[in-house]
Amino acid sequence: MRKIVITGAAGFIGFHLADRLLSSPSDGPVVVLGLDCLDDSYDVSLKRERLALLSRHAGFAFRPLDIAEPEPLAALMRAQTPDLVVHLAARAGVRRSLDEPFAYASANVTGHLSVLEACRRMSRPPRLVYASSSSVYRGTGLTASAETDVSDRPSSLYAATKRADELMSETYAGLFGLEQVGLRFFTVYGPFGRPDMACWRFTDKILKGEPIEVYGGGAHWRDFTYVDDIVSGILSVALTPLTLPAERPHAIYNLGCGRPVRLSAFIDLLEQAIGRPAIRQALPMQPGDVEGTFADIGAIARDYGYQPQVPVEEGVRRFVRWFRARYPGGVSAP
Repeated sequence: MRKIVITGAAGFIGFHLADRLLSSPSDGPVVVLGLDCLDDSYDVSLKRERLALLSRHAGFAFRPLDIAEPEPLAALMRAQTPDLVVHLAARAGVRRSLDEPFAYASANVTGHLSVLEACRRMSRPPRLVYASSSSVYRGTGLTASAETDVSDRPSSLYAATKRADELMSETYAGLFGLEQVGLRFFTVYGPFGRPDMACWRFTDKILKGEPIEVYGGGAHWRDFTYVDDIVSGILSVALTPLTLPAERPHAIYNLGCGRPVRLSAFIDLLEQAIGRPAIRQALPMQPGDVEGTFADIGAIARDYGYQPQVPVEEGVRRFVRWFRARYPGGVSAP
């Protein structure tokens, strides 16, 4: 039986990944240990609800733990001896990282280092798949970002922490032979998402007839990727034998939809799915934001057969159906 540790299991992507693994294991039976510190970066009750849903699975267990504390994490990993670690725990969000820099450094940089140390000191180190971000690219328009593009000029502290994680992973692969794959996620959305993200905030405000804040006038682009496709991409990498060079077993892949959509067009899709117009309040671009994100997914398609299945039109309809069933009249985003 495969033993898997997921950090950030109470988070948006961690929840969906654990649920998929436990609901329809494609590689034999699994047990999943979820770790999360349940911080208050957004409504903790949503995180607890995700955990309650996961707890219905017999193969799921949860431990409250802050990965930025290296010793408790290392002790737990030694006791659990997982075959696979999927490291998703992090402080997310470009704008908020400018207001809470030390919280981001602790969770994202110290936390990632703790995971690396815990894995490499095990007698049989597990495979490690970890979350990076499209934010490492500066994103200046409709040119697809490839993994080989320059990523040493981050536009935000959040992006800098994620690029630092990649560099630490490269170091640990070279020094200790720790087998790792980093995945640069592109604008993930879907049911049980984060309340601070555009899809949730806009849907909530449109339903309530309140103005939505559209930074940059909605002219910038995002590679919106439905969460089911993100989970499929993670699993394609995590459960497939890797062919990495023995001297430095570390690879980085983009994980997105590969189809950028202008933010104004994304709002149009929300209006169509909701059945009412948005009241749009145009505002300047915020510090740290980039003009566009667009994933070149050729590498992960070639190496792992990844192909996104949910176009943004369908993804938006699915999200709005979920949101309206949960909050018929809208709810103030925490």
